Amino acid sequence: MPEGPEIRRAADRIEKQLLGGPIEDAWFAFDELKPHAASLIGVSVRCVDTRGKAMLIRFTDQRVLYSHNQLYGVWKYHRATTEPATHRSLRARLVVQGRAASLYSASDISMWDADSLQQHPFLARLGPDVLSQPVNINTVTERLTLPAFHRRGLGGLLLDQSFIAGLGNYLRSEILFFAALHPKCRPYDLGNAQIQRLAQHIVDVTWQAYRQAGVTNTEDWIKKAKELGEARRQWRFAVFARVGLPCHRCATSIERIKVGSRRLYLCPRCQRNA
Repeated sequence: MPEGPEIRRAADRIEKQLLGGPIEDAWFAFDELKPHAASLIGVSVRCVDTRGKAMLIRFTDQRVLYSHNQLYGVWKYHRATTEPATHRSLRARLVVQGRAASLYSASDISMWDADSLQQHPFLARLGPDVLSQPVNINTVTERLTLPAFHRRGLGGLLLDQSFIAGLGNYLRSEILFFAALHPKCRPYDLGNAQIQRLAQHIVDVTWQAYRQAGVTNTEDWIKKAKELGEARRQWRFAVFARVGLPCHRCATSIERIKVGSRRLYLCPRCQRNA
């Protein structure tokens, strides 16, 4: 499933595709959305933003198209006169000045009024979004100390969208590695310096993944990994997907474990479970 940085980058592309004029054509696959198609003609897209892994296309008439890609959804950007080469099922399409944005395979799509959007059952449960809201280290530090979160293992907490929205599996591994913390550690067990370091990496790694298209590794370590012949799917990360390869810090072999039924990568030396 795409994580927050990937959805934010997709939102940027959709916004670029659909700004600049009124909607010329709209199409929806689902019956509950079909009545909106005709009434969107002539309305403009105001902006496209995100909350975690959900995308929000905001129109000038205060309607908002909510979508969540889940496992299989994908947006494609193309000329309205050219169909993308895909076997996926088209779910929604918007066209502006001959440019189209088409959503395929997603099933979680709905239209909302801007004033009632926070009543959406998914959005109502989300924590703050590092990429789309004013979230800083102090925000994250405060959340780590809340009773709902401070006695939970970090391996599970970092996937809980009510803690910080948009974090996912690769971000979890990378954040814990850079913070030098084992996934079984709890915020309750950490000193102030460790809490601050963890909060810093939650913010910094997420922003780096957004700005560098999913690359969370450091420049020096990337150069080293390339010299060793690592593929992009490995050198883009510090630990994720690098099982059996040497840790960039200490050369210990990276291990893969399961936490919350999902794979997590760590250095057993740098991230000892105290």
